[in-house]
Amino acid sequence: METQFTNRDKKWIQKRVRKTYSKAAKNPGGLFRYPTGHEGLTLLQYDPELLQALPAEVVASYCGVGNPFTLGPINESDSVLDVGCGAGVDTLYSAMMTGPSGKVAGIDLTPAMLNKAKKNLLMTDLKNVILEEGSVENLPFSNENFNVVTSNGALNLVPDKARALGEIHRVLKPGGRLMVADEILIGELPKEKDKIIKSWAQ
Repeated sequence: METQFTNRDKKWIQKRVRKTYSKAAKNPGGLFRYPTGHEGLTLLQYDPELLQALPAEVVASYCGVGNPFTLGPINESDSVLDVGCGAGVDTLYSAMMTGPSGKVAGIDLTPAMLNKAKKNLLMTDLKNVILEEGSVENLPFSNENFNVVTSNGALNLVPDKARALGEIHRVLKPGGRLMVADEILIGELPKEKDKIIKSWAQ
């Protein structure tokens, strides 16, 4: 049975997410149970040529949980949306793959992470990227706008996943693709909603 969150619950979850990822914007090392930075990108088999093209400071800010690019290609001239873009490493990867004729948008809920993504973008020569603050539950984009939507470790943090997936479907072009790397809970959920709330975004 789907857990129902009140508006108060959702605000609490968003506050915890912003708190955690504001710390990650400064330095993701040691904050998560998985490798981050260059080690994480290498273990997840990100394209080494693209990895080498990014400044070391950009690479160090990576804190994704997987490699969504193993799920399909990003083609030249594609339009791509990176949901929960964080420090923007996946966003920049997409921008390098689409080339100057493509367009890539990154959206994130946490202002500190978005600011880090903007700083990372300025360290590159990429001109085909826009970065916006916002939630996947209410995407600020028109219908049928993107060939691909990527997400890396973000959808598990969204309280209303049905709404989020509906929004992703809305902005994808016909035949578009959603490429997700994420974490899932294995085992039973706590029976009390308060325990679920307290474990969220830890």
